[in-house]
Amino acid sequence: MIRFILRRLLQVIPVFIGTTLLVYYMVFALPGDPIAALFGDRQPPQAVIDTLRTQYNLDQPFWVQYGLFLKNLFTFNLGNDFTGQPIAASLARVFPVTAMLAIEALAIQAIFGVAFGVFAGLRRGGWFDSTVLVASLVVIAVPTFVLGFVFQLVFGVQLGWAKPTVGANANWATLLLPAVVLGLVSFAYVLRLTRASVSENMNADYVRTATAKGLSRPRVVLAHILRNSLIPVVTYLGANLGGLMGGAIVTEGIFNVPGVGNKLYQAVLRSEGPTIVSIVSVLVLVFVVANLLVDLLYAWLDPRIRYDQ
Repeated sequence: MIRFILRRLLQVIPVFIGTTLLVYYMVFALPGDPIAALFGDRQPPQAVIDTLRTQYNLDQPFWVQYGLFLKNLFTFNLGNDFTGQPIAASLARVFPVTAMLAIEALAIQAIFGVAFGVFAGLRRGGWFDSTVLVASLVVIAVPTFVLGFVFQLVFGVQLGWAKPTVGANANWATLLLPAVVLGLVSFAYVLRLTRASVSENMNADYVRTATAKGLSRPRVVLAHILRNSLIPVVTYLGANLGGLMGGAIVTEGIFNVPGVGNKLYQAVLRSEGPTIVSIVSVLVLVFVVANLLVDLLYAWLDPRIRYDQ
């Protein structure tokens, strides 16, 4: 186990460096001057521009800039954005909000997606199976921003079951409606993955053997069918967590959620390179840690998987 974790942690290093290097190159090494873009048509005196270039290390060669960025990242000194605000303080404000939103969305898609998928797989070809298949196709086909506006209008404005917008007071209750919208599309994929996997495992030899040994139907379903059907679902959920953290820009915009998506969108509009690369670097770490946890879950779900292989 320890050797497996150490090997996976060593694999994280080239992934992290390669990803952050690519993002840093796309932001700072491509044609265009971020300092000039910051002021638009009203360019400041050259002395001000030179000072800003020195402050953000833009007067250094690219590899020196990237090395200083990594050094500052690992010492938690992310510097200031173009408005003078500390980037670390901004991230400390927005990341807990998006983390709550992503956890709620992940819980919704995992609990309801697996439950509906199991019932659909066990009753393949029945009316329940046909209904959830059609419903999941509709959810996948409708764009997220359409779902967001419809849910906001129906449940937020007309029925009054939830606040239409979140605002500055983000908590578990106010984030529930945007979490439902954010997790709805992934819920449809989890449902279809679980249904297909359950249908396949129902005809496996070990399931027939467990049934022939006289085990009860609930035990066969929970201990043999469901457990072995969760491997592709867990893989999808682990990869999806990083997407939920960084891909909530549309949902956060519709419901005015002060999270990472909104912060990243504003940074792109203002061409704030330091803020963009800092947010993306933290998201890469979240994605890598989530996938590491998924790898650790594999052996529990399927004993045939060994850590030393």
